[in-house]
Amino acid sequence: MKTQSPKKNRRSPTTDRLFTETRYKPAALQSWDSLLPIPELPPAASCAIVAVIAALCYANSVHGGFVFDDSEAIENNADITQESALYSLFLHDFWGDDISRQESHKSYRPLTVLTFRWTHYLAGGLHPLLFHLTNVVLHGVVSALSVLVSAALMGEGLPGLNQNTTLKCLRASLFCGVLFAVHPVHSESVAAVVGRADLLCALFFFLSFLAYVSACATDSSCLSLLLCVLFCAISMLCKEQGITVLGVCWLYDILYVGDLSLHRLLTYLRSSSPLYQLRHHTGHWHAILTRHALLLGTGLALCIFRYTIMGASTPQFTPADNPAAFADGLLTRVANYNYYYALNGWLLLNPMSLCFDWSMGCVPLIRSSLDPRVLMILSFWLILIFLVYHCAIRDSHQSRILSMFLAVLVITFLPASNIFFRVGFVIAERNLYLPSLGFIGIVVTGINALAGLCGPTKGRMMIQVFLVVLITTHMGKSVHRSHQWSVEEELYQSGLDVCPLNAKVHYNIAKAAVDRGKEKYAIASYREAIRLNPEYDHALNNLANLLKEDSQEIEAENLLKRAVHVNPSFAAAWMNLGIVQASLKKYDAAQQSYEQALVHRRSYPDCYFNLGNLYILMEERSKALNAWLNATSLHPHHSKAWQNCLSLLDNLGE
Repeated sequence: MKTQSPKKNRRSPTTDRLFTETRYKPAALQSWDSLLPIPELPPAASCAIVAVIAALCYANSVHGGFVFDDSEAIENNADITQESALYSLFLHDFWGDDISRQESHKSYRPLTVLTFRWTHYLAGGLHPLLFHLTNVVLHGVVSALSVLVSAALMGEGLPGLNQNTTLKCLRASLFCGVLFAVHPVHSESVAAVVGRADLLCALFFFLSFLAYVSACATDSSCLSLLLCVLFCAISMLCKEQGITVLGVCWLYDILYVGDLSLHRLLTYLRSSSPLYQLRHHTGHWHAILTRHALLLGTGLALCIFRYTIMGASTPQFTPADNPAAFADGLLTRVANYNYYYALNGWLLLNPMSLCFDWSMGCVPLIRSSLDPRVLMILSFWLILIFLVYHCAIRDSHQSRILSMFLAVLVITFLPASNIFFRVGFVIAERNLYLPSLGFIGIVVTGINALAGLCGPTKGRMMIQVFLVVLITTHMGKSVHRSHQWSVEEELYQSGLDVCPLNAKVHYNIAKAAVDRGKEKYAIASYREAIRLNPEYDHALNNLANLLKEDSQEIEAENLLKRAVHVNPSFAAAWMNLGIVQASLKKYDAAQQSYEQALVHRRSYPDCYFNLGNLYILMEERSKALNAWLNATSLHPHHSKAWQNCLSLLDNLGE
């Protein structure tokens, strides 16, 4: 479709300015960021510098091990350790469970799991070095791309994407890239191996957006649009958040290509004939509407696919995972959701108090309007309303930039907002990886405005000092936090400083203590976790196992009975209850417990092994042999089951 030149003799100057088929380019664009005390470098140099800074911030995480969620998602995941067929990872969730099962977490990220599988193959096993190194490299690449994405969000052309354009907001885009590279809230996404989902999601999110920008600048290039759709799908298959790029692309098209800012839209709506104004403004939007139809179709197709692959069911969470979602009363839920939003905003603004987990009592519910935390909610919304008001009161290039970055912040956060569906967490720092770019863009826009108000010498010097301090402190915190994520004990202790009421923090401290052989300290930590959350089934199970080893079978049995009462489908707790009951010579009860474990987990070789041991105590040798053979059929390398089979056959003379 060719661009139509405006005819001044038939259209007013205002109408000429309202729409062109090419992108919106304000006349003063060249000098928009000239007052920022940041060096003006070529885009390639800016990307390279940002990538190096990003890698330096998290280089110390390379020598870390598998911590926290890495244990379940990496070490105990058959899809990664190549114990399952390759195709099965497309039928399983992120944790290796069948995604169609009701108990599944429903986190469908097969492409991320596939990269873990490749890393496991290349590393020759579960060696964390290559896993962590890959994350650091990915963060460097994503940070470099954030320079180009920031420039595009500022309304400028991008280099190397089927167009001969150059970045002109060079200072501002470099500043955005540096802040993105060093922001401490990214520590979990980079230093934790499971954070690769966020890194890959952001990588293809950025590529999808850049492809769409290229399509807009080249009269809807079919190749660029296809790449946009492809990268969007890949991003969503790395992490669910990737689908939100469609919303960012839509707004970019409206704001820059369609030249319809919030201020202009409100002006039309206030006019005597708003439909007439909009119709004339959008009279040549055939290409835009075509692109939007593609975005809508892509979004619907991906959502239908996602819902179908989940078995047409949603994940089941507990009040411990997300207390606000289970609170009584709509107002209570809404108030707490808004408090969560404010806390996320605070972590982006002041990322000095970070925690690996924010569930289980870390953030107590707001139950009264007199709670002082209500002031934080009001402050959050006042700031948000102020930003939207600033976008609406004038039609300047700065207000358009602010609109775009505000949209990135809000749109990419929507999957974690509890608005469309219940999520299984209170706050997840990993989910702020993409929204942080929107926040950073807002900060850079504000600093640029401040630079315009300050004097050319003293004011510029003060801003320069502030920027140096900001970047230095963020780098220092990122390096320190990256180190904490490398050492499991330090990570959990840091959580205790931030969330002392979080039962999961004490639970993980106990697990780490067991690994170090500090059983008494572990028992005390497990008891504290249970005190904070009496229905913490995993803590009940683990404490019972420690007490059983310490010959305290009676208390262990009571704890395990509590665990299966809280979670009747907890197969491991049923099996452990059977073991304790067998040691107490309650053979019938033990058999029932083992059978319950197998009901909830049919492929459970350890349970069959222990059931065989029980049958020996009950002098039912044929049943024991069958149980052990079931264990070996499910797990051919179950050496203890093989030994028991051979020993029994030898005793029987067979």
